Amino acid sequence: MKRTIPLLFLLLLAFGCSSKKETQHSEKGTIIKVATDATYPPFESINPATGQPAGFDIDLMKEICKINRWKPEFITTAFDGILADLANKKYDIVISALTITPQRRAIVDFSDPYYIAGQSIAVPLEDTTIRGAADLKGKKVGVQLGTTAELMAKKMEGLHVYSFDNIGAAFTDMANGNLDVVLNDFPTTKAYIKELGTAKIVGEILSTEYYGMAVCKDEQKLLDDINRALNAIKNSGRFREIHLKWFSVPPSELTPVDSTAIE
Repeated sequence: MKRTIPLLFLLLLAFGCSSKKETQHSEKGTIIKVATDATYPPFESINPATGQPAGFDIDLMKEICKINRWKPEFITTAFDGILADLANKKYDIVISALTITPQRRAIVDFSDPYYIAGQSIAVPLEDTTIRGAADLKGKKVGVQLGTTAELMAKKMEGLHVYSFDNIGAAFTDMANGNLDVVLNDFPTTKAYIKELGTAKIVGEILSTEYYGMAVCKDEQKLLDDINRALNAIKNSGRFREIHLKWFSVPPSELTPVDSTAIE
């Protein structure tokens, strides 16, 4: 999910990432605090049966922690402050459908890319007038606050943009007849459509985004350990198993050429 960072957050990140973090330990190994915005299925959401975060990102991080003999402590938090809190050492890693961008790379470090996504257009099932981006002028468009979808919508001429704290609220508002469109990442849009049954995706995917895990710039060993474990998970076939569990299809391949697209 491409999300933007206000200038104040950039200053906080630059300052916070230079401070020292105290490492915690338990009988099971080093405790790693992992932050996620658990409102974005199938990547991360709260399992109603357990009250704990669950999803593709969560399972992937658990595998990374297992390989590194870390004990993960998941912290659920709103996305708009997640990177500022990372900079202030409130946690060690962010995994939250977080798109790698040059702006963010100037402030925090990212793992190797682990997922490809892109923005999609969702409309009510009964709508027959909107078939793609060219039909959005004059429409009421719901987006998640601070995302690239929000930026994209605000750059389009003649749209009425409504920003929500979480994308689920936008889909609910559209189902209640208050929005014409929801603009959001394709995998999560698909998940909400499956759950609610009140919308459909139209037109083409509007962007290409590469998700990564974020750490502070003074955490090179942590980053190296994440990347080494991620590579091992992919080579072992475990990455494919996790992907099939949450998406019911094999993962797309991420090549070195793909990675250059995020520069």
